[in-house]
Amino acid sequence: MVPSDAFKIGLVLAISFFVGLEREEHKQREPGYAFGGVRSFPLIGLISYALALLSTPQLAPWAVGLGVIGALMALSYFHKLGGESSPGITTEISALAVYVIGGLIQHEYYWIATAIGVLGVLLLELKKGLEGLTRHVAPDEIVTVAKFLMLAAVILPVLPGRDLTRFHINPFKTWLVVVAVSGVSFASYVLQRVLKERGGVMLSAILGGAYSSTVTTVVLARQAKKDSQPNLFAGSILIASAVMYLRLVLLLTFFNPELAGMLAPPFASLASVGGVGGWLVGRRQGGSRPRAAKHRDTKNPLELRSAFLFAGIFVVVLVLTGLARRYLGRSGLYTLAAIMGVTDVDPFILGLGQASPAQMPPATAASAVVIAAASNNIVKAIYVSAFADHATARKGAVLLVVLAALGTVPLAWLLTR
Repeated sequence: MVPSDAFKIGLVLAISFFVGLEREEHKQREPGYAFGGVRSFPLIGLISYALALLSTPQLAPWAVGLGVIGALMALSYFHKLGGESSPGITTEISALAVYVIGGLIQHEYYWIATAIGVLGVLLLELKKGLEGLTRHVAPDEIVTVAKFLMLAAVILPVLPGRDLTRFHINPFKTWLVVVAVSGVSFASYVLQRVLKERGGVMLSAILGGAYSSTVTTVVLARQAKKDSQPNLFAGSILIASAVMYLRLVLLLTFFNPELAGMLAPPFASLASVGGVGGWLVGRRQGGSRPRAAKHRDTKNPLELRSAFLFAGIFVVVLVLTGLARRYLGRSGLYTLAAIMGVTDVDPFILGLGQASPAQMPPATAASAVVIAAASNNIVKAIYVSAFADHATARKGAVLLVVLAALGTVPLAWLLTR
């Protein structure tokens, strides 16, 4: 059996040698002075391990060693400053990381030490690719990511996770809905930005449906008025609404798996029928080749003002849903579902997902979701008729009405439960 210390020393040597090997290869490839390589880095790791062993249970000797290594790395960097116009500091930082890894291994934090070593080498090797991101990522996109982190990592954790008021409004779950909707929309937004000018109208419909099928319907209807391709645009509009069903199931899965499981089979069927039907209609071009979709600047879904507005709407819809359920019964709830289809259905449907089985039977919630989605398709048919050319309006509206009618078929099963 291998002694514990032998295993630890072997792991220190393996990780530090791995980092040193990468730095040695970099040193031979780049001209000028560079600190350390396949010998220096293992020695630093072993010194750290030995000092950590001597420091038990205190860290004073190991901390002094860290200070000495840090001073040596500072001298190494100052030496670079005198010989290079733009010296890097990654080698010196890597040496400090190896020193920390030695201490972690002595204290048996094996996974953390290994992860730091492997990720460090990856970061060193991916230098060109990572630095090249600055040419492809605009400054406003960095701000966009920061906004998402603000929503998910700063605001969400500090909110109370208990029900408030008689309407069972949970601040944590409410903001979690905002984060989930923003996250799905942001993923679609990023793909649209990455694939701009590369995809056709149908690809734009798929990505737009994941972002907002209502907005996508209006955009495609207006574009159809300029481009005489009624089959292509009518089929693409149907595809966007088909993706809406997948989007709803995905979002509900985060908050109410039981409700999502109940709706997954019928909604997957509707998405398949709508997607395949839209593709078949869109392919009927009469010999003309589908043109690429014109790029449009999709609105950033992570505007903080929009997030707070969505949260406010969500709370209002929760209250209305609670009142309708309490004073008007199931018929009132279904009427409210049909009305909510006129606007963005996400707040209403995700509000239903927040309700516990004791507050609302899953079959009742599922029926309301089905009605709201079907109502939303009817509203989109009206939008197509208002904004598209005559041929696209006629075909697109019919397709959406048919999808809405098919979308009510699950009610025959749900209402009897």
